[in-house]
Amino acid sequence: MSTPETTKDLLQTLHKATKRKHRPHRETGLDKTVFYIAAVLAVGFVVWGFVTPSGLGSVAETLLNGTIQNFGWLFIVAASFFMIFVIVVAASKFGGIRLGRDEESPEFRTSSWIAMMFASGMGIGLVFYGVAEPLWYYMAPPPRTVDPQTAEALHTAMGTTLFHWTLYPWAMYAIVGLGIAYGTFRLGRRQLFSSMFIPLFGQKAADGIGGKIINILAILATLFGSACSLGLGALQIGGGIQAVGLLESVTTTILVAIIAVLTAGFVASAASGVAKGIQLLSNINMVLAIVLAVLVFIGGPTLFILNVLPNAVGSFIGDLPDMASRTSASGGEALESWLSSWTIFYWAWWVSWTPFVGLFIARISRGRTIRQFVTGVLVVPSAISLVWFSIMGGGAIGLQRRAEGSEGAIDPITRLVDGAPDLNFDTALFDFLGHLAAPGWLIMVMTIIAVVLIGIFFITSADSASIVMGTLSENGVIEPSKKIVVFWGLAVGAVAAVMLLAGGDDPAAALTGLKNITIVSALPFLVVMIMLCVSLWKDLSKDPYVLQGQLARQVLVESVVTAVDKYDGEAFELHTLETPEDESADSSAADSARTGDADAEASTDGPARREDASDDEPSRTGA
Repeated sequence: MSTPETTKDLLQTLHKATKRKHRPHRETGLDKTVFYIAAVLAVGFVVWGFVTPSGLGSVAETLLNGTIQNFGWLFIVAASFFMIFVIVVAASKFGGIRLGRDEESPEFRTSSWIAMMFASGMGIGLVFYGVAEPLWYYMAPPPRTVDPQTAEALHTAMGTTLFHWTLYPWAMYAIVGLGIAYGTFRLGRRQLFSSMFIPLFGQKAADGIGGKIINILAILATLFGSACSLGLGALQIGGGIQAVGLLESVTTTILVAIIAVLTAGFVASAASGVAKGIQLLSNINMVLAIVLAVLVFIGGPTLFILNVLPNAVGSFIGDLPDMASRTSASGGEALESWLSSWTIFYWAWWVSWTPFVGLFIARISRGRTIRQFVTGVLVVPSAISLVWFSIMGGGAIGLQRRAEGSEGAIDPITRLVDGAPDLNFDTALFDFLGHLAAPGWLIMVMTIIAVVLIGIFFITSADSASIVMGTLSENGVIEPSKKIVVFWGLAVGAVAAVMLLAGGDDPAAALTGLKNITIVSALPFLVVMIMLCVSLWKDLSKDPYVLQGQLARQVLVESVVTAVDKYDGEAFELHTLETPEDESADSSAADSARTGDADAEASTDGPARREDASDDEPSRTGA
């Protein structure tokens, strides 16, 4: 039998949902609590690092050991949870929700949207690790996997690299981007991380101390994540200086000087306020990245690279269960050390980048459905990473295998020394370029392109990250003031320098210092992201689009049950009826339900018996 109370409850819930709007944040301008607390913590960290870098490095190492031993499992589990969560959201009833008004079309054409996603998919990390990471895994695979320098090692190297650089990081970015886009474009909230937690803690708490703590953690995560990227950029620019012969060796002092010069360039661009200039630099960078990849593809082992492409995809899919469940419990201290240097470092790095990248992809995705958003965010950048690592890393492995089969006639890119590759990450890209079948002048051109590429990435990344931190500091304003943007830009450069100093005078140790501090600083925001998933699910569950579908199915089921009971198996059909103006207040919600979902075309006024059905015409039941 029909249960009118259930339908009425759904109508009332839908009516409330259609009226749901976020109460505007009354405060404008600088959020002094958020800004000053975050600024004091950042400045204190910088002062500590410059006064006693060795002391900071020692504390960072101690905190790292505690984080890995006690919370390493959390990074591993959370990464897979984020991946599953975002796919479930896209594939579920939430997938049809539009990031904007129901009738709103996408703000950008699909081609432009994909192009901008391509821009966000490239970064200093891809240039720094493009050659070194796959080649390292080939020479020294993860503990308890395969033998080094074998065909199996090639599979493991490419599969592990894609595990770190494709779907998993972009699932993390998609969660934050989805939360920001949904809250901003559909519910009219400010672009603050605290606004995404209104369903979980309530509006008062989200606008109060709890919300401010979340915004502070988002600023700090962005600060350290961006600083890590800039530190990697400085290391590789130093490697490029070595490669062209300008300096025999690059010390940490020189690396800090490189950061200072590039930070000055960023501050000048931010102070000038020339947004088009940054956009132009981004477009130039895309062109340079494509040119470099094409030149390497042609000058490297082209056929080998083409074979690596499908092989990498198959290796990633085949090894995914083992890679996703790999913890220190299955390999002891050796695996724990490997995880802290690779997988856990990457998950921490991606978590710290989610505020920056999430906000960017949210801003360009207005008007798209959640399903379109998630599909694009996962597929496009992952495809870029696949091609990039196949060309750079696959090409390096191809040259290394060719040298191994030449019986000493060809110099390899790297050799094993005491069981570990003698591979300098700072110069790995330039060493690889030097082994290509290309004239010396072209190799020099490619080296210069790579250095310019990294330098522009440094400036544009610092600019974008500083704008995000400025937005969080000024109550979600889209265009924060120049002085706040410049402050955070200087802070990013200073923190990057301090993170390098904390590692010691050796650039390799400096890289370790970058990784240690990144992992430790990302742990608090990892907890924030887990809570965000819960809050986002609650928010989406109350969306009118979802409630309309529930109401439509409920009305249809109740109408059919009533018809079967009333007409005792005779033929009948359902009709929609216009609700009179003087009906109850819930009529507007019912009308909204009927127009919002194709399944809602059956009304609660009950089924109408079909008196004119002839014996030779089949009975119909329809919406």
